[in-house]
Amino acid sequence: MTSFNRDRKFTGWLDSKLTKQGFDDAKIVALRLKNKKIGIAFHTTLTRSKQTLREVIKYHPETFLIVQDDRMFERAYGRLEGLTHLQFVKKKSPELYDVYHRSYDTPPPGGESMKMVKERVLSFIKDLLKFAKKHKVNIAISAHGNSMRPFRQYFEKFDNKQMMKLYNAYDAVYEFKVKV
Repeated sequence: MTSFNRDRKFTGWLDSKLTKQGFDDAKIVALRLKNKKIGIAFHTTLTRSKQTLREVIKYHPETFLIVQDDRMFERAYGRLEGLTHLQFVKKKSPELYDVYHRSYDTPPPGGESMKMVKERVLSFIKDLLKFAKKHKVNIAISAHGNSMRPFRQYFEKFDNKQMMKLYNAYDAVYEFKVKV
């Protein structure tokens, strides 16, 4: 959790760091993964992704490669970034908030639709699968809430409507097996 999450602000591509609760959540993730062997780890350039991964990797001296890849970046909310949800609803409308916040096809002004996020995340997944088959190791990914939706859709076989209803808890771990 970041201060933007806590304050119910559109974060998107703004670089909001983890709060104390965010670090606690990252430590829970680290403990959930403590007994897994992680050879390779991925993060984005956003500080919150790196901070979370740093907590996880503390238990994994076997990790031999850490890679930055921004295709799993958070969804861009464009001109909404930095606004609280309430500010937006008061200024515009609850209906428009729902469209921009949870629509699959409609991007907010200057931002990305979830369809656009899905396209770039699927590009990452395609390369990730090749990478996993080549290296034959467990891979940790420190992504973001909205970029985790397409991951889960791909591996858990959700349709777009189901994907849009997903909630990803800050201390959750999603484990997927890939044939190598």
